[in-house]
Amino acid sequence: MAALHNTHALGDTDRSAGLISDLAYQAAWRNDHTLAQDLLGHALTRARHPAARSLLHLRLARSLAASPAPARRAALRAVCAAEHDLNRTGADRPAWCSWMSEADLAVDTGQTLLDLGDTRPARQLLTQGEHLLPATRDKTRGIFLAYQAANHLAHHDIEPAAHAATAALGLARRIHAPRCEQLVQRLTPAFRPYAHHHAVERLLHLAGDVRPT
Repeated sequence: MAALHNTHALGDTDRSAGLISDLAYQAAWRNDHTLAQDLLGHALTRARHPAARSLLHLRLARSLAASPAPARRAALRAVCAAEHDLNRTGADRPAWCSWMSEADLAVDTGQTLLDLGDTRPARQLLTQGEHLLPATRDKTRGIFLAYQAANHLAHHDIEPAAHAATAALGLARRIHAPRCEQLVQRLTPAFRPYAHHHAVERLLHLAGDVRPT
């Protein structure tokens, strides 16, 4: 609230929109998508810079797709708006969203499609986004790998799913990224029926902090 007050005093509407979108991100993480969408809708009335608007539209798409009753058409419109705004973005991006890139657009679009049930194009976009990501963004790479694991699981491709999840978990622990680790831990119940696979057995041991024998 103090940050919002200060950005309002400075007339920095893009930054205040970014702060509101961070609140929305937290709401979505707690599965309160109604609140997340209300906050993002409000933030979009304030944001002016294309990079800021692209990020807001992308977060809105993710929330719309992940809702208990997914709003497919609205989510796809938000994805299109995010792509359009990112294409209008130059080098003068606000510092708080300077990292926004084609990699983020690809992965979050892929995750949106995955939540909507479009698993095959989702897989292509998730893989593309992970390849586009620069080496300096390991925390984001770990999250991307967790998304890839979820996509492979949706296709019942168990070995690739386990390898992606194991890579994400190892990276998360190495760089101390608890949110990324939590994403992988949420997937482990879906892996348990496949514990006879060597890669899955290794993942489950790693997730439980027990070394394979």
